[in-house]
Amino acid sequence: MPAEVFGRGLRNEHVSVSAKEFSKVFKEAGENTVITLVDEKGGKTSVIVSDVATDYMKGTILSVDFHHIRMDEKIQAKVPIEFVGEAPATKKGLILVRVLDEIEVEALPGKIPHRFEADISGLAEAGQDIFVKDMKIDADVKLITHGDSVIITVAETAKEKEETPAPATPAAEAGAPTEAVAEASAEEKPVTKK
Repeated sequence: MPAEVFGRGLRNEHVSVSAKEFSKVFKEAGENTVITLVDEKGGKTSVIVSDVATDYMKGTILSVDFHHIRMDEKIQAKVPIEFVGEAPATKKGLILVRVLDEIEVEALPGKIPHRFEADISGLAEAGQDIFVKDMKIDADVKLITHGDSVIITVAETAKEKEETPAPATPAAEAGAPTEAVAEASAEEKPVTKK
């Protein structure tokens, strides 16, 4: 599989990597964990995955870009959030609205976490939230995403939100969605339970 290695102070290199080996490593490492590339002569290069081109129809990886990093220089990375547990709110018919899928941090490459776990088992009532600042973050890791940013919130069901219908506006009569409805549906994302 074709690949590109690039980075500050390094000439771009066109290389090829084993698709099978890369898939195995990428599944475990993701885009924010340091990977060591080893060439035919035994030379080693520390990289993180910068971009992966995928054929979504066939489910195969077409090419990959590796960003060469120095282990003694801090980098910024987006760390995925994994939702764990089961929220009692869903048993009450409430809706979980996932606002963030990842948190941006800055740290030395070896200190970047593979993922953050958000335990949703404490979410029972409408209006409850989990914030970025609620995540367990090592002292060596600096948050770039603001700590007061909401990761996930519990919302009431659509039926409970409905109130007395407002007088029809010309835009509503024409069938255009209201601003509030368009925003709500853009924010609601299903939550995967583990």
